[in-house]
Amino acid sequence: MHADVDEKELLFEQLYKKLRNVIPVAEIRHKAKLAAEINRLKQARNAVILGHNYMEPALYHSVPDFRGDSLELSRRAAQTDKDIIIFCGVRFMAETAKILSPQKTVLIPSSKAGCSLAESITAEDVRQLKKMYPGVPVITYVNTYADVKAECDICCTSGNAAAVVRSFKDETVIFLPDQYLASNVARETGKHIVFPVKSAAGLIKPDPNLDYAMIGWQGRCEVHEKFTVEDIVNIRAQFPDVVILAHPECSPEVVAAADYSGSTSAMIRYVQETKAPHYLLLTECSMGDNIAAENPEKEMLRLCSVRCPHMNEITLEDTLAALQKTQYIVTVPEEIRVRALRAVQRMLEIG
Repeated sequence: MHADVDEKELLFEQLYKKLRNVIPVAEIRHKAKLAAEINRLKQARNAVILGHNYMEPALYHSVPDFRGDSLELSRRAAQTDKDIIIFCGVRFMAETAKILSPQKTVLIPSSKAGCSLAESITAEDVRQLKKMYPGVPVITYVNTYADVKAECDICCTSGNAAAVVRSFKDETVIFLPDQYLASNVARETGKHIVFPVKSAAGLIKPDPNLDYAMIGWQGRCEVHEKFTVEDIVNIRAQFPDVVILAHPECSPEVVAAADYSGSTSAMIRYVQETKAPHYLLLTECSMGDNIAAENPEKEMLRLCSVRCPHMNEITLEDTLAALQKTQYIVTVPEEIRVRALRAVQRMLEIG
């Protein structure tokens, strides 16, 4: 009992030190109590907890064994000897963990944690595109469900998307499903891009006389699409010396107006390694809070009007319930898992 009290107090002190300027003290104490029980139970059940960068601060800074981007988290979990993986993130991330660790039980704390981008495309959509453009290689962003990954040739992350596209040299490629990431990569790699239109009658192919070397898809992240150039103009008017970082899922206009664009991990490194009077991150709200907590000496501004509703489904309460009840189990049919794994492995070979 004494050890349990000590664990709660230690967690409270750790969370208070990091989050006292982010959340109320009473909430920190409540969260510390939950975190202590989760940490006790994960040891008893031989579980590993993964915390995506978009998790709420109290969860992010307490129970995860690993924190970071989705693919790297899945890779690190696969290297452990744990029997259970609890992925504090959205469903496609937990599916990727299952793809890489088929022998482990993978849990997601909330059955409602979906993703607008992953849901913007289906495996049947990919099959129709392949019929429309026979022989054209398909690159699929990791922010997709397993059955979509299974239909593609290779996966990519926001951090290595340009490198994956360049690996096909002068070939035309299909790049799915994020419209803005595809457009930003097309600009970076010097490729012209077109977008087929999905209608009730099926896919409508763009004018074949157009000059293009990339074929995209009109999917978007409901968080990153909300940031605008006007946001940047307004912030710069108030803070002329601010450094603005934008995720590449933001529109090309926003990325062009920002000072830096990169994956969540790249943005974290940028803040850690550079000196600027002020920083502003155009990405999911909780990530900005988490970076601020990790870098208290940095002047972080907040434009926190955009919280991912799907990431927001994951709480410490749900994480504890997942451990207690072994819920919600994530499964991937073996035939789909093997094909999706091949696409992920091809990406890892590029780096």
